[in-house]
Amino acid sequence: MAQYLFVYGSLRKNRAGRIHPFLANRTRFIGNASIPGKLYRVRNYPGAVPDAIDSRNRVSGEVYQLLQPEKLLPILDDYEECTPRFPPPHEYQRMLNTVTLADNRELNCWVYLYRKPTIRLQRIESGDYFDYLA
Repeated sequence: MAQYLFVYGSLRKNRAGRIHPFLANRTRFIGNASIPGKLYRVRNYPGAVPDAIDSRNRVSGEVYQLLQPEKLLPILDDYEECTPRFPPPHEYQRMLNTVTLADNRELNCWVYLYRKPTIRLQRIESGDYFDYLA
């Protein structure tokens, strides 16, 4: 099981979201990072989708080492509403993705990727949800 998690929205440390304190007590912050993809405003939260065509499109976020992934990931899956408890189709799917840290090291991380159509969503051109909120 992968030991790392990439987050790009409400789970980030400076977001002041209700779940970050929970995450912070069960992880170790590794650093800022990005993944190839595009970022969209879904409602009052973002959704990242992969972009295999243009590697210049990046989604910014943070990487955390999971201290007990087998206990934490089911809780985060529930938070992201991608468990059998929620009716399909799910908005998000937890997938493994190669993440590039600020120092250009790469890690294999879990990422919650958005799965629904983006045609009617506003794209966050910078790829950084914090920039968009500012």
